[in-house]
Amino acid sequence: MTSVSGPLRKGSSSDPIRCAILISGSGSGMKAMIHHQQSNLDCGHETVVVISDKESALGLQKAELLGIQSHCIPLPHQEDPVLRRHQHELLLQQLLGEYNVELIVLSGYMRLVSAQFVEQWAPRIINIHPSLLPAFPGAHAHRDVLLSGVKVSGCTVHLVDAGMDSGQILGQRRVPVFPNDDEPSLSARVRIEEHTLYPEIVDKLVK
Repeated sequence: MTSVSGPLRKGSSSDPIRCAILISGSGSGMKAMIHHQQSNLDCGHETVVVISDKESALGLQKAELLGIQSHCIPLPHQEDPVLRRHQHELLLQQLLGEYNVELIVLSGYMRLVSAQFVEQWAPRIINIHPSLLPAFPGAHAHRDVLLSGVKVSGCTVHLVDAGMDSGQILGQRRVPVFPNDDEPSLSARVRIEEHTLYPEIVDKLVK
């Protein structure tokens, strides 16, 4: 198993960093990342596995069509939420080890990981969030942006820590918020920037 302690090594096209992308839904960001990796001959990172916590995640099928192994690790049937998360993360850790993963890329993954999980992986676990952090963290960023009346939103790539969307910021992109925006229209505009920013930041990390 590849060690996950210490800083991330330098990746190259001949020896790329092995990434796992974790998703919960459609996997549009995952698809953009894999397209970037597969279409750039000098890319220093590759996705070796896509993992979802939801069997219904359409991104699992998209990953298979792109030639990437995909797995679902559903939440165990356990009433105690702390024990359920612990058991779930043990299964996740086992699968990450089987694929010798070096970098975890959260892309629309709707579960908060535990402080213990972060401690084992930091700083090799990153996330993208659909707002200009530290403003509007959490699961309803677009709704909160629109309710606030701000004129600019965007997306942020950040290191994952034990908090909610509170880790070190690695990069951001800005988009305008228009008076007639609703959540779908704002989300679509932000998503365009997400799909270019995330691969760009991972490129920088592995170099």
